[in-house]
Order: sequence, then C-alpha cells, then structure tokens
Amino acid sequence: MDPSSVTFAFFLIFSGAAALASVALYTRQPLIIAYIALGALIGPSGFSLVTDLQQLSDIGHIGIIFLLFLLGLDMQPQALFSTIRKSTVVGLASSAIFFLASWLLAMLFFEDLGETVIVAVAMMFSSTIIGIKLLPTTILHHKHIGEMMVGLLLLQDLLAIIVLVLIMASGSAEEGEAAWHIAKVLIALPLLGAAAWAFVRYVLLRLIQRFDRFHEYIFLLAIGWCLGMAESAQLLGLSAEIGAFVAGVSIAASPISQYIAVNLKPLRDFFLILFFFAVGARFDLAMLEQVWLPALCLALLVLAMKPVTYRLLLKGMSERRSLAWDLGFRLGQASEFSLLIAYIAFDAGLLGLEASLTIQATTIITLLASSYIVVLNYPSPIAISDRLRRD
Repeated sequence: MDPSSVTFAFFLIFSGAAALASVALYTRQPLIIAYIALGALIGPSGFSLVTDLQQLSDIGHIGIIFLLFLLGLDMQPQALFSTIRKSTVVGLASSAIFFLASWLLAMLFFEDLGETVIVAVAMMFSSTIIGIKLLPTTILHHKHIGEMMVGLLLLQDLLAIIVLVLIMASGSAEEGEAAWHIAKVLIALPLLGAAAWAFVRYVLLRLIQRFDRFHEYIFLLAIGWCLGMAESAQLLGLSAEIGAFVAGVSIAASPISQYIAVNLKPLRDFFLILFFFAVGARFDLAMLEQVWLPALCLALLVLAMKPVTYRLLLKGMSERRSLAWDLGFRLGQASEFSLLIAYIAFDAGLLGLEASLTIQATTIITLLASSYIVVLNYPSPIAISDRLRRD
C-alpha cells in the first residue's frame, strides 16, 4: 500500500475510528474522543502512518460547512433575526469577559504582550461543532436553546473573522488595509443574505418545485447550493461556515428542507470524523511537556468561566435558569476558530511555537471535557444513557 495515497489514509482513519469507537462505546465515552485520539496515535507525532494532514484538514472542514448548512435548514428567518438581536448583548459582554480573564492568566506564562493578547482572543470563542452536534433538534425546549446558541455563535464567528483578517493583514505594508478588510466584511454579510434570498426565490425554489420527484437531483442541488454559498462567502471576505449557514436559512421555509436535512446528515458525519482526526494529528505531542501547565490552567479557566458567565448574562435577559445552565455548558469550551487563530498567527510570526501549542492543547482539552459534561448530563444525540439520548 502507498502510505501517501488518500485511499490508504481513509482506510486507516475509518477502520481505526471504528475500532476506537467500539472501545469508546463499551467504556461509555463520547465518540469524539476516539477520533481525536486516533489522530494523535497514527498522525505525525504518533506512528506517522498518516502524514498529509493539510489535505485531510481541508477535507474535514467540509464537515463544518455541512453542519452549519443543516443548522440553517432548521432556522426560520424571522426567529433568527429576533434571536440575533437578543443575543448580541450577551455575545459582546461574554466575549469581553472571556478576553479579560484569559489575558490576565496568559500574562503569568508569556512575557510578550502580543502573544498574551492572541491567546486571550483565541479563548473568546466557543465551538460550533460541539455546540450544535450535541444539541437535540426535535424537542421544543432545545429548539429555543438552539436559536439562542446560533445567535451567539454567529456573532462569535463574525468576531473571529475580524480577528483572522487582522492577523493576516498584520504584515501588510499598506496603512489602513486591515480597516478596509474589516469594513468589507461588515458590508458583505447583508449583501450575501440579499443575494441568497433573491436566488432562492427566483431560481432555486422553482427548480425544486419543477423536479422535486427526482430525489437525486434535489440532493445534488442542495450540495451545490451549500458549497456555492460557502465559496461566495469566502470571496466576499466572510467564512465558508457563514455562507453555508445563510444557504440553509434561505431555504428553511421550503417544504423540501427536512428531506434535504435527513439526506445530508451521513455526509456531514463522514467529513466531521476527518476534521476531529486532523485536530488530534496536528498536535505535536513531543511539545506537551512544555505547554501542559499553561494549557491546563487556561482549560480549567474556560471550563469554569464560560458556563457561569452565560448563566449570569442569560438570567439578566430573563431566560429560565435551567436553559441558561444548559446553554452555558454546551458553549463551555474553546473553538475550532481558536485552532485556526493558533495556526495562522504562528505562520505570520505573531506567536511563538509554545504559545501556539498552548492554544491548541487548551482547545483540545476543553473540547474533550465539554463533550463529557454535555454527553453525561444533558440530552444529546450521542448520549450514552438512553434517558438522555435525544436526536
């Protein structure tokens, strides 16, 4: 077998994931842990059986795009706009609190001011994957939680995009270029939404109505629309995730939306396995000895601070106490955007290797710990207990 071939890599990843997932289920562990552990085991820091991580990471990113597209299919535009207005205050206030607390802690471990700021910024965001993948969508109570969660995550995504724009533009010699990119991002979102609404109304829905009996055609149309909007968003300076979410919301009112959602879920799970594998494989285990203390301290801060902060802020917005705790724990981790910030800032020379690996290790720890907390205590599609398993 050719170790560099994609077929061989897929064989190792999915057969290995099946084996470790069996162990995880027998020992009553979340399946996400099996995928990350497999990446660490057979990736470059382990047995080096899979080495082309950039390609797998890019492929796995498609899983996040489909995840946001499916989420958008369950969101009615009117409810979404109402939720975003309500969650803006909570999102901005919580981000400021997370930044300040993380920055103060980072100053104990890193001397460079720029590094401490980037580490603190990376801790501001929560994981879209964990938050949405572990959320039941068929229960009215959790549909409301989902609406609040989407509002918060969308705001965080916009903040994360602005951060990434600033990082990527930091080396630019042209003064004011970063400000121009940020302004373009803020203008691009309403333009993207308006274009999506017009295309769906005058083109997409007419195609669906005319050929709805051809299920294969509907499946292809949905994938093309999702990926097309993701690419359009990137061209406008937004993220592919935001484009995919807008694509889903734009056809949420269509009678065919639930058919599309059901048929795309297996495809989403296929790519998400690759994403979590790449997260585990990209971490340099040899450096763990140098970063374990700051990573552990940051992880404990995030895991304790985020649920409490969301609980207090949502209570101030007249949300029920049970909902506030539920939402707080579901968003009580660092984000895949945190990983992206660590990678890009390191490549741009703004972060040293130790600080970059600290962000990566903190993110992995909080993803795993948060998955445990949610799966063992709250309703989720992959709960071990039959009492808590809800799809």
